[in-house]
Amino acid sequence: MRVIKKIHGDKPSYWVGNGFRIQTLMNHLIENPDFNYSHTDPFLLLDYGVPTTFIPNPHYDSAPHGIGQHPHRGFEAVTVAYAGEICHADSTGASGIIREGDVQWMTAGRGITHEEFHSPAFGKRGGVFSMAQMWINLPQTHKLTEAKYQSLKRAHMPNIELYADNNKQNPIGSATIIAGHYQGISGTAATFTPINLWDIALHTAGTTTLDVPNHHNVMILVQEGELLINDELVNAGNLVQFKAPVDVLNKTSLIEEAAEISLSIDTDSITLTYPTRSDSAENIPTVKLLLLSGEPIGESIAAHGPFVMTTQEELKQAFHDYRNDNFG
Repeated sequence: MRVIKKIHGDKPSYWVGNGFRIQTLMNHLIENPDFNYSHTDPFLLLDYGVPTTFIPNPHYDSAPHGIGQHPHRGFEAVTVAYAGEICHADSTGASGIIREGDVQWMTAGRGITHEEFHSPAFGKRGGVFSMAQMWINLPQTHKLTEAKYQSLKRAHMPNIELYADNNKQNPIGSATIIAGHYQGISGTAATFTPINLWDIALHTAGTTTLDVPNHHNVMILVQEGELLINDELVNAGNLVQFKAPVDVLNKTSLIEEAAEISLSIDTDSITLTYPTRSDSAENIPTVKLLLLSGEPIGESIAAHGPFVMTTQEELKQAFHDYRNDNFG
């Protein structure tokens, strides 16, 4: 079983633009010996969009809530919509709206500028808005790949039933495979390195066991509700950090681990338990989780603001290119 190292969730919320109230649960720029990039590689950042109720915006068309154009280079930005609608447009010419359950997967690569706002329809009616956004690193060989945008609709993503461990006929939830693989099923998103992104919902009391690659860094965001993860109670807005593969296998570095791990023992287990409740059946809430796992890239990073490169020279070049209109 993959051991839980720490549960993170005591971060204050703040506003990005005027449309996104978030908690940054993971950040590659923070120096923390117990939770830094070596423990989250290839994931750089995770912002949890705290469920927030917006009143109707009378200026939804001319002044939508959100954030205007800003640049990125060297990584991918992935946004999962849980409630509300996000309208995206970028310098590749891509644009679109993602709704509840949809995902936008933006590869910044050699350079992109984009903007994100509440959709006109959501701005007009108002309501609850919630999302999660993560930054995923690109290996040095793909830092300057062409920018692109994947709009992933929930209806086109494969969905797998999750059964109770003590009754394989009793489904207690499901996992939507956004990226990666589970039980022989492949997700919709195209990725540059091995990554799993599973959107999980539990709706019935019971325990189910997930198998995750034992050479991946693994985290789980509890987006809504509460449950037991490996018998530890976790509430909404918390990020569960599991021990890195280097700790599990007593290796001296993640790079060694990635190169030497035996493929014959390829998975670790994580148990999810939806606790028995006294509520009536119609009031039992769904628990929503986002599982992130990824094979460590094992390269250094040089980052500042919206750019994440491998060396300081590459980082300086990113700023030079942006200032001189040689960007994307």
